Amino acid sequence: MPTLAGIFILGELSGPVAEEIHTITRRYDPKLARVRRPHVTLAGSSGVGPIPVDTPVAELRERLTPVAAAMPPIELTLQPAHRFTQTDIIVLPIDPYGPIRVLHDRISTSGLRFGPARFTFSPHVTLNLYKSLTRETLRELLQVRVPGSVMLDTLHVYYTSEPRPAKLILDLPLTG
Repeated sequence: MPTLAGIFILGELSGPVAEEIHTITRRYDPKLARVRRPHVTLAGSSGVGPIPVDTPVAELRERLTPVAAAMPPIELTLQPAHRFTQTDIIVLPIDPYGPIRVLHDRISTSGLRFGPARFTFSPHVTLNLYKSLTRETLRELLQVRVPGSVMLDTLHVYYTSEPRPAKLILDLPLTG
């Protein structure tokens, strides 16, 4: 298996609804729940690809601090569970417009270099990534509805070199 390496920007979610999502993830995909809290990937896979691993942390801080300082915390509403076609990846989609799009666009135009994106920007929270699903667990997950909202209030920048665990290299609160 080829090693995937790059720098990703995530918005880890907070609040009681985020805890509820984490409980669901622990039940259906314990590995995902161990390696990552509920989050939205803002750079690395959709919209823009990973930032090259040779990018200095000082440059990341210089380029992303103004983005975080200009954005207030974002309240997000999660849509009903959805399955990515022909996979066992189950997600809670987020409307890709509004403040989440503004944040993504500011990151993508911050002056950082990005690799190619694998997908168009489709913000979501992943419920199942690693575990193969039975028909029953697939049906259960697709029935998940999470009322309420979650908060995205900090950018978390990770150095990733799969299959090794990601390493947090920078946190920037949204303070706008």
